[in-house]
Amino acid sequence: MKKPISRAGHGVAEYSYIPLSAFAPELFGFKEEKKATKISRIVAASVLASALSARAEWGIAKITPFKMHLMTDIALGIFLLTAPRLFGFSKNRKALKAFLTLGITSIVVPLLTQNKEMQHV
Repeated sequence: MKKPISRAGHGVAEYSYIPLSAFAPELFGFKEEKKATKISRIVAASVLASALSARAEWGIAKITPFKMHLMTDIALGIFLLTAPRLFGFSKNRKALKAFLTLGITSIVVPLLTQNKEMQHV
């Protein structure tokens, strides 16, 4: 079965995810939760670095194989799902919902993305 998201589509999703993660505290209303806010900003910077280094049409450095990039996205999603409990802000419903949303997105999008490597870099 062919996966519905192309590499280019994954890039669009990823570059949309970066500002969503960066501004999640303001968008979802949990800016007072300092640990969650800091993690959101770090996640945005990490995803930007990962996107820029991906061996894909939208990557600039093209040093990370695309399949490894997808696995990194999934690992990030698992981290985001566990972060509220690990860092003690799971009682903040707004932060919890934001992290669950970002985490699920970070897992589902790569799983639906065609994982074929670029032939020419």
